Amino acid sequence: MFDDFFIRALIAGLGIALVTGPLGCFVVWRRLSYFGDTLAHSALLGVTLAYSFELNIALSVFIISSLIALILIQLQKKTNLPGDALLGLLAHSSLAVGLVVIGFLTFIRFDIMGLLFGDILAVTTDDLLIIWTGGVLILLVLKLIWKPLFASTVNYELAEAEGLNPDRAKAIFTILMAAVIAISIKMVGLLLITGMLIIPAAMARNISDSPQKMVLFSIIGGLLSVLLGLFSSLEFNTSSGPSIIAASLVLFILSLFKIKQSIKLKN
Repeated sequence: MFDDFFIRALIAGLGIALVTGPLGCFVVWRRLSYFGDTLAHSALLGVTLAYSFELNIALSVFIISSLIALILIQLQKKTNLPGDALLGLLAHSSLAVGLVVIGFLTFIRFDIMGLLFGDILAVTTDDLLIIWTGGVLILLVLKLIWKPLFASTVNYELAEAEGLNPDRAKAIFTILMAAVIAISIKMVGLLLITGMLIIPAAMARNISDSPQKMVLFSIIGGLLSVLLGLFSSLEFNTSSGPSIIAASLVLFILSLFKIKQSIKLKN
């Protein structure tokens, strides 16, 4: 039988995969991978503030990531800088500030490897409550904004003309991104969380012929990645977070054969 810590890791990983699947599809559709990296980098500042003021890490990361997302929206309205420049500015600035704050916290011991690459095997029962409660809320809100968000992804002007308020949907989506990073940080860490959002969705896009199928396959891909990654981590004594992302990569590579086969059939 498996130890309790491994069972908790499985439950946590499966909960995260259920949430990152649908959100990851919008990240791919809207080309927001760099935006995800920006929020992930800002999460380091949230972690350091949590240690400084003895706050819950997930709550602190959510607040800081949400703040960064809202600052980005305002900067896009008030400057003529391109989006990638603003994302780079915010990503590296928040990362630098986080590292500076860590330099002052000499009285606190940081698990840098755990922060960067995750330590899902250290998940507690309280973490499971945060992951599953937060995950359910994220999915419920995503369901509420699905129509305007998807419509604006396909055609922003048409969605605006139909009165779907795409700007509000976009703002809410950025908050959901901050939330999923906050509840996922302990699982795969700062450097790999964007991979959990992008790679299963990219795999799903290779084998899907409709948005609904892409969401479904993305969730399945995430679930398989967690299962394969954790069991391989247990078998080969590798880091759990990187093992999960590596499993996602294997599934993505396998999906490429589906594309190759489809091209041959068409020819």
